[in-house]
Amino acid sequence: MSSSITEAIILAGGLGTRLRSAIPNLPKCMAPVNGIPFIAYVITHFRKQGIQNFIFALGYKSEAFESCLQTMLPANNYRLSIENEPLGTGGAIRLACSKAGEKDVLIANGDTLFRIKIQNISTLHYQQKAHCTLALKPMKAFSRYGRVELNKDLSVQSFKEKQYFAEGLINGGVYALNVPAFMHKQLPEKFSFEKDYLERFYKEGKIFGVTEDAYFIDIGIPEDYERARVELSPHSGQ
Repeated sequence: MSSSITEAIILAGGLGTRLRSAIPNLPKCMAPVNGIPFIAYVITHFRKQGIQNFIFALGYKSEAFESCLQTMLPANNYRLSIENEPLGTGGAIRLACSKAGEKDVLIANGDTLFRIKIQNISTLHYQQKAHCTLALKPMKAFSRYGRVELNKDLSVQSFKEKQYFAEGLINGGVYALNVPAFMHKQLPEKFSFEKDYLERFYKEGKIFGVTEDAYFIDIGIPEDYERARVELSPHSGQ
């Protein structure tokens, strides 16, 4: 068993409807940030953290990714998993998992940069023999995200619906996932990973959370897309 996860599934099939005014003809993950597609920042971070192989879960305008991926990655280090119709986050992950070469993979969103240390999430995931381990971001004064609460053993205690919270942990959208355990679940063809998997099965005690107070940005709305253009530089650590 590897001490750290080395394969990642990047979810990049979203329509990006809320960003349409800023990037009318591109998938959200391909939105340019200071001259390079946003997803390039995500790929670069995970490669630095030891991810060797990628599976890109694509849908909307999947052809837009081709030249970017060919430029960034050797051909034998990535595969494409393309939805013919939208399957939801869960269906997209399951389709991509059918192409996975490892028992445990990292899942991340191509429109979110969360600079976690993969060693941290891997260690807890393996120690607990978890089915899924979430990377959680501490946040203050938020209403755009739900809140995740943990038990003392770091298993998930509850998921709270989106509302105003003075502080708490949010789901940062990066997961360590045990592929066989996930594929064994009886789930519909189209489903939400968050609602139909995490929130349905966490009471079984095999879903855990690790807190990572690392840089986090989700470009799903125009204001945060603008913030990315200010904060991220091809030449900086960000």
